[in-house]
Amino acid sequence: MNSFYTQEELLQIGFAHVGDNVFCSRKASFYSPENISIGHDVRIDDFCILSGCVLLGNNIHISAYTALYGSSFGIVVDDFATISGRCMLYAESDDYSGEYMTNPMVIKAARRPYGGKIKIGRHTIVGAGCVILPSVSLNEGACVGAMSLVTRNLDAWTINVGIPCCFKKNRKKNALKIEHRFYGSHDSCNKV
Repeated sequence: MNSFYTQEELLQIGFAHVGDNVFCSRKASFYSPENISIGHDVRIDDFCILSGCVLLGNNIHISAYTALYGSSFGIVVDDFATISGRCMLYAESDDYSGEYMTNPMVIKAARRPYGGKIKIGRHTIVGAGCVILPSVSLNEGACVGAMSLVTRNLDAWTINVGIPCCFKKNRKKNALKIEHRFYGSHDSCNKV
């Protein structure tokens, strides 16, 4: 048996959309697949979790043990993005102030979750072991170093590291030239 689902098996899972050339591990887990869209040329490795509203563009790799918790707010991952292993993306979180209770097994009236959409831009890289919190945008080409905590928006074509994640230096834009050479202009690419 192949370690990746076949195209027919992916369609049977009930995703909102599945593109061509999708390699999705049989060991990955999907919750509310009707709210998950997967573009073309996407690979999702072992032990990943995709839950809630998740929209994946084209030419994306999500490495092993990574979780995307989109809840109703959503996570959008745009074309050519890389999310390394053991990353956690949370579009919703509980209020940890102590004024409310936490966890999904507590009645809703006793909790006060908050959240917002996470946007992972084109040509972004999220290094291994990163955590991204609600309402964060990684703009085109932003790079996050391993083991970073992202609590705010990151500027385009920058390298950012740390807890909390901070600007380190600018990043080269050669990926755009390579994209144009092999995939054509950005305008002709399928958009998320």
